[in-house]
This record gives sequence, structure tokens and C-alpha cells, in this order.
Amino acid sequence: MASVPNSGSAAPPPPPPVWDAQPAGTAPVAYGGFWIRVVAYIIDAILVSLVLGVVMSVFGVKYMDFENPEKMDPTANLLSILVFWLYFALMESSERGATVGKMAMGLRVVTGDGKRLSFLNATGRYFAKILSALIFCIGYIMVGFTERKRGLHDMIANTLVIKTR
Repeated sequence: MASVPNSGSAAPPPPPPVWDAQPAGTAPVAYGGFWIRVVAYIIDAILVSLVLGVVMSVFGVKYMDFENPEKMDPTANLLSILVFWLYFALMESSERGATVGKMAMGLRVVTGDGKRLSFLNATGRYFAKILSALIFCIGYIMVGFTERKRGLHDMIANTLVIKTR
């Protein structure tokens, strides 16, 4: 029997990580594309706006005063930001990893390595959407053109939107 000389290491070094590589025997990951995410957002926006309307009514805050637009209560904007932020951050960092709209469309938000988002990560993703919108919504349009269907906010927060069904 011929022996192989010992080079000082029992095993070869592991290959470099490949983001889109799948473990053997598993189905490939499908990413949530642009239009399915738009529909999910519309569902979320309608739902949160209804809840926001109720919350503002309870606190007596007028969001829109068409007769006197200059007298709009600035509390309305702050309350709106707070409600939308908490909705998206709490839902996307929850056990389900998705908002109601994303669940309805069969989507889930995960970290770049497929794990559940933390509240801090979901918060960063939410506020990174401001940047995606500020640059003429190019950050959102990127979803339709990137390999893993990631928008600018997904890249900043290192998140993926994957299909669950």
C-alpha cells in the first residue's frame, strides 16, 4: 500500500462561500420579485392606513384638512411614521418574518444567510426604504434587475425576500 505524505492538514480548506448555493437535496430558493412585492405593499398600506385612521380618530388627530391645509396637525405625520415603522419592523422580525401583505403573497423577509430578522435589522431595513424612495424610487426598481431580487434597502440591511410557496 502506498501512503500519502502528510501535508500537515487532515482536510482540505473549505471552498469559499457561495450565496446562491443550495445544500444537497433541497429545493432552490425563489426570491420575491418586483410585482409580487408591490401587491404585498398595497395590501399592507391599505391595512395600516385603516388602523392609522382609527388610531388618529381615537387621539383626535386630523391627517388631512382639505379646507385648511395649512392647519394640518404635525402630530399626524409623526404618528403615521411611528405606526408604519412599528408595523413593518415588528411583523418582519416576528416568528413569521412577514407582514400581512407578504404572508398573503407567500413571501418572507430573512437575513442574507436565511435567518430570522432581529427587530434592529428590520428597523434598519424600514428606514433604508427612505433612501430607496429618495433616489426617484430606483432603490425599489432595482428589485426587478438584481440577481436575488434585492432592492437598495435589502442590500443595506443584508436581507432577502423569499417565496414560501
